Amino acid sequence: MPAEPAGEAGAADAEVLAGRSCGGRVARITINRPQVRNAMSWAVVRGLRAAFAEAKADPEVRVVVLSGAGDKAFCSGADLGGMAGGDEGFLPVHDARGELAGLFGEMWSMGKPTIASVQGWAMAGGFGLALACDMVVASERARFGAPEVNVGLWPYMITVPLVRSMPPKQALELMMTGRVVEAEEALRMGFVTRVVPHDQLDAAVEELAASLAAKSPAAMRLGRSAFYAVWDMASADALGYLHAMLTITTMTEDSAEGIAAFLEKREATWRGR
Repeated sequence: MPAEPAGEAGAADAEVLAGRSCGGRVARITINRPQVRNAMSWAVVRGLRAAFAEAKADPEVRVVVLSGAGDKAFCSGADLGGMAGGDEGFLPVHDARGELAGLFGEMWSMGKPTIASVQGWAMAGGFGLALACDMVVASERARFGAPEVNVGLWPYMITVPLVRSMPPKQALELMMTGRVVEAEEALRMGFVTRVVPHDQLDAAVEELAASLAAKSPAAMRLGRSAFYAVWDMASADALGYLHAMLTITTMTEDSAEGIAAFLEKREATWRGR
């Protein structure tokens, strides 16, 4: 699939690449630093935010796939050397560290399904980045972990995506031990959607993305947004919100078309509204 730089058009060495597949309905965003196992620099985080914003704003895009360049790593986490800070001072570096939290929030408010395609190492911030996606499809060679404690740090910024993706005490165990989790164990723990042979990863991700892209964009956007909205709500508040969302969804053109297509035994033609 041809890829173009995101946010740095024309730069052959752009750290984030963006392209399209599935007739333009799937946005492909790739961290492009294979020489350092796709470690996140400040430019990478800014590039990811720009690429996700572009995909969100594009009405043709229905699904976003996030991956890492090369065969070794999805993302190995923060570039500890490049993101350590220099002469900028404390507050600018502190604010810059919040860019990752902003990215997670933007991914959850995309209104479109997101898939992480993990072919190798997904560590530290890269682990959190994968789990911030709705689904994670992993190669049998994929490895996951939060090893920050081993260098005297703690995986603060990825706590939310981790505890949203597995039982909280399992997340805490990974944070406290820093141990590496192989793909099959990740599947059993529940934070990986599917594990496939390494040479079938791209095809499996494309098949899943095409399946999601074929659904009603209106129902997907409203339903997915409701899922994240009620995550932290009390049950009574959540049920009231979901009751209202059900009625709102039935008022969309896609809902009317889907019901008509079902009754007429034909394929629905989605308009995304």
